[in-house]
Amino acid sequence: MNRSRLPLLLGTFGVLALASLRLAAAEPFFFIQLSDPQMGMFSSDRDVAQDAANFEFAVTAVNRLRPAFVVITGDLVNKPGDPEQIATYFRIVGKIDSSIPVYNIAGNHDVQNVPTPASLEAYTKRFGPDHYSFSQRGLVGIVLNSTVIHSPNQVSAQFAEQETWLRAELTKAKASGAKHIVVFQHHPWFIASASEPDQYFNIPVARRAAYLTMFREYGVRYLFCGHYHRNAGGLDGTIENVTSGPVGKPLGGAKSGLRVAIVRDEKIEHRYYELGDLPVAIELNPAPAKKEKAKSK
Repeated sequence: MNRSRLPLLLGTFGVLALASLRLAAAEPFFFIQLSDPQMGMFSSDRDVAQDAANFEFAVTAVNRLRPAFVVITGDLVNKPGDPEQIATYFRIVGKIDSSIPVYNIAGNHDVQNVPTPASLEAYTKRFGPDHYSFSQRGLVGIVLNSTVIHSPNQVSAQFAEQETWLRAELTKAKASGAKHIVVFQHHPWFIASASEPDQYFNIPVARRAAYLTMFREYGVRYLFCGHYHRNAGGLDGTIENVTSGPVGKPLGGAKSGLRVAIVRDEKIEHRYYELGDLPVAIELNPAPAKKEKAKSK
């Protein structure tokens, strides 16, 4: 071979290899996180009128935007086991187009602040499993019952079973080559810092540290949570804890809304939209900004 042509050939192969990698990149997609619809919270359980109105509005947006899936991160109702609140929740969530998967997650108001075997059984009979996994285009979602982690006092067996299951699911997801392993649950692991003290809204430090270590071990980078009724977020190394405001009643001067998360090969981008400021559509591949021409003097 003519040695003078070797750099040219290598350069050509490099360009072709780069092009093939670009072709192999998966198309981005998006999901919607709804949190804390909490039927009955606005009126302290007197009725569900405002909660239902907010939830209906969000469901209409879901059907218009058409995400790959919807995840509802807990507190589906305000009063555990209340028949009217549960019926209202199912009536409205049932309006989401059947082609869009919906993943329910247990919150403390669904299984009681300190859950019991009976309250967990009641939840699973009405809503389905309280911990499970799902897959979507290279993303593996791990759904946890965070109330069992937050307050395991009366459900030690369920706490241990979920933890064993979690490690097995993380092992399987990592071995599958998943591009993203994402944990979804109700309670934030932390509000702003992984070292912050215990409070009502976060997972206690005693268990928080061990789980965050486990997540790092398996390459988890995103944790999507609710419970706080306002937006918050923080980093623990490469792990981002995303706390979303509520579809239902907000606290602390926040506004009701939903979160849109765009999943790309290399990262997950996300933004919270207030209900009065929802987008017309989700732009997955925005056109690059045009450079302004230099003005001649």
